[in-house]
Amino acid sequence: MTQAVIFDLDGTLTNTEAVWDEERRALMAREGLEWSEADSRATMGMSTPDWSGYTHRSVGFGDNPDDAARRTIDAMLQRYSRDLPVLPGAADAVRRMAEVWPLGVASSSPRVLIERALQVLGVRELFTVVRSTEEGTAKGKPAPDAFLWVAEQLGADPAHTVVVEDSANGIMAGVNAGMPVIAIPPHFLPPSADVLARAAEVLDDLAGLTVDLVRRVGG
Repeated sequence: MTQAVIFDLDGTLTNTEAVWDEERRALMAREGLEWSEADSRATMGMSTPDWSGYTHRSVGFGDNPDDAARRTIDAMLQRYSRDLPVLPGAADAVRRMAEVWPLGVASSSPRVLIERALQVLGVRELFTVVRSTEEGTAKGKPAPDAFLWVAEQLGADPAHTVVVEDSANGIMAGVNAGMPVIAIPPHFLPPSADVLARAAEVLDDLAGLTVDLVRRVGG
């Protein structure tokens, strides 16, 4: 039976995958650089050290990876302060799950952005465990490290821990962790059909994330 639920953040609860893309394109353009769709796909779900390293080495942005990370995160914080795009039904979906199971977040966003988003959503207190893939020595998605760490902290068996994800890297991280995954693919750069086929269930939106479904998927 289902023992816990772990949510991704960007693209799952907040409509921020496109915001990351917009801010990166703007930052690159100011320096005469280009951020392509291929770059967006490559970095979705990466940890901060991974995507900042990619941005510096592959695109040439920033004096070094740390500088690339700092400037990108600063731009995102400013954007969050102006307007955090929340996906319809996000807070309600979290509250439905919290009535039945302990909850965690495993996100590739930096901790400061995760905390800001959960506060804006009004659901921070409902999450027992929050993990950014930039923390510790864990590898970013599609590696399973963050999901496994959160499940361990929640005292849950991975096989009975349901992951709610949107991106290809995130879905595969859940699969690699041995967890059943409920995929809610975004309109922005959706995963391939092959990746979606690895999910236990594919939904159109968060309204479909019901207690009965999660109970069934979690065995």
